[in-house]
Amino acid sequence: MAGLHDRVVLITGAAGGIGAATARRLAADGARLVLADLDTSNVDKIAAEVGGVAVRADVASAADIARMVDEPYRRWGRLDVLFNNAGVIRVQPILDVTEAEWDRVMTVNLRAVFFVLQAVARRMKAQTPIPRSELRGKLIQTASIAGYRGGTHVLTPYSASKAGVISITRSAAQAFAEDRITSNCVCPGPVDTPMWDQIDGELGALHGWGPREAWQRRISAVPLGRGETPDDVAGVVAFLAGPDSDYMTGQAIKVDGGLVMGD
Repeated sequence: MAGLHDRVVLITGAAGGIGAATARRLAADGARLVLADLDTSNVDKIAAEVGGVAVRADVASAADIARMVDEPYRRWGRLDVLFNNAGVIRVQPILDVTEAEWDRVMTVNLRAVFFVLQAVARRMKAQTPIPRSELRGKLIQTASIAGYRGGTHVLTPYSASKAGVISITRSAAQAFAEDRITSNCVCPGPVDTPMWDQIDGELGALHGWGPREAWQRRISAVPLGRGETPDDVAGVVAFLAGPDSDYMTGQAIKVDGGLVMGD
């Protein structure tokens, strides 16, 4: 991807799945990476693999957010791209969702996404434009097609949180356009990651299905005829991080093999 050379990127939720795949893709395209996650063992491994900097960070902690966001500025004096990717999920019928579980999902998937974005945007507003660009920075969030369709009744908090991420993305696009900061999000479908392994196990327990049966049932409806990989999402994030998307802001891009077409 042209133009990622030396761009400084912060990725949250970088220890596995979409975050790790994106780290590998952006590193191959020449970006400088700060990789944040609570999973120190795996994020250290990914950072060593791609030549990035690992930071242990709980995105639900204001102190950790401040320390995490400060890292690229301390090392390189700027942050060009945020990939605001950390997230959690739980399969539960709607009548079984507790206040504690609702709060856990909303804290990581929505509250943390907002306050990470806020902390980064404050710093980006004050920096010079990205070299060879009119923009000062780029904000990229991970939402989901569940934010459009409501998911199913067993993923209610997750679906609600991802609808909120789409809304925050668009609000930020409007708020920071004059500052030359863009805001977009990716909306994956079912991606073959450890998170989907969790979903598969929890749906299997709920319905009496065997291993990977929930996954096979889900991907059977994909028009392109296969399940989604983390690399499928990473390629779109690389596009959003690079110069070819400089005139895009406020967009929620569905990356789902055609599961959701139209608005």
